[in-house]
Amino acid sequence: MIAAHAAPRTKRRRWRAFIADRKGAAAVEFALVALPFIALLLALIQTFLVFFAQQHLESVAAASSRIILTGQAQAQSLTQSQYAQTVCSNVAILFDCNKLMIDVEVADSWGAANTGTPALTFDGQGKVTNTWKYDPGKPGDIVVMRVMYQWPVFLGPLGFNLANLANGNRLMVSSVAFMNEAYVNS
Repeated sequence: MIAAHAAPRTKRRRWRAFIADRKGAAAVEFALVALPFIALLLALIQTFLVFFAQQHLESVAAASSRIILTGQAQAQSLTQSQYAQTVCSNVAILFDCNKLMIDVEVADSWGAANTGTPALTFDGQGKVTNTWKYDPGKPGDIVVMRVMYQWPVFLGPLGFNLANLANGNRLMVSSVAFMNEAYVNS
């Protein structure tokens, strides 16, 4: 009878000894906390990069719009591709100039100025097929310039996702609406 009672006691003692043992507790606790911590860290970094890139795009649009606003683009008869190169000269290393989309339109009034996000259309290879306008206007015209870029985002851990396009990218749009200065046409 002693042997029958000894087996359950031995199991209980081992179980209690296992629970009371603190060796490796820090490693187990770190393993439990590390994954959510790393996921949060990755989400923060991705959010920072998206906001930083958006702010840089705003700065690029503001600097590039001055060329139209002051009549320099009109005086130099810049084409759409030449103006795109001018915009690209304001871009830092964050963006690929070939992927910038620039739309310049004249609006009839401030209320008719379209500063919203356009609906993009894609071909079979996932390239944007929209045709962008380039009309820098004349002196006194209300002009809306939109600079757009598809920023690649990565699906974050725990379902964190900043994409707003079906292809998994984030469309960044910077709109600048202004009235051309009374420059002298040459």
